[in-house]
Amino acid sequence: MIKGAIFDLDGTILDSMSVWDNAAEMFLNSMGIEAETGLGKIMFSMSMPEGAEFLKDRYGLDMDKEEIITGINHTIQDFYYYQVRLKDGAEQFLKDMKQAGIRMTAATSSDRHVVEEALKRLNVINYFDRIFTCTEVGAGKVKPDIYLAAAGYMGTLPKDTWVFEDALYAIRTAKNAGFRTVGVYDSSGIENIEEIKETCDIFLNKLNDFHGLIEKINERYKDEGN
Repeated sequence: MIKGAIFDLDGTILDSMSVWDNAAEMFLNSMGIEAETGLGKIMFSMSMPEGAEFLKDRYGLDMDKEEIITGINHTIQDFYYYQVRLKDGAEQFLKDMKQAGIRMTAATSSDRHVVEEALKRLNVINYFDRIFTCTEVGAGKVKPDIYLAAAGYMGTLPKDTWVFEDALYAIRTAKNAGFRTVGVYDSSGIENIEEIKETCDIFLNKLNDFHGLIEKINERYKDEGN
């Protein structure tokens, strides 16, 4: 049975991936620097500190990592504070999870203050027992540290903990660490959609059918003899 759930935020709960496609480019442009083509894709799997270090080295920025992170956050914060919306069905899905007594945490590559402001405005922050960030954990989602920290906080084993992610690399990381995975569709991952479906344990086009998901999860455990 599912005892704990770890939710990615950008692209899974929040409809926010569009701003990240251009965040680094917008930051560089604000300083009169022309960004290379496809910069967003190059930085896709990086944590904020990793991305800041990359930009510092790649573009010879005379700034420390903290200044770069602050600059990027300043570029995108209005979007999170006033514009970002939940993905279809997400609020009811979280509510159903909570009512079922399933513990929930969030695991995000974004910095805490921007996602917390968004979740507060959208009235869903209280569904999560705690929010974990890659910056604070010290590793991006190419490593399982953030998932292990979230599961440890909830007191749940990886085999009983389901990670909800939209990105292929993050799904692979969680799965390789022994977690169960739910792939959630986001248009930003369309190039990898077939690999996502093949890699995750269960794939959802939307977070709109909690009871249907629980049936699928229970069937998997039954088939495994758990």
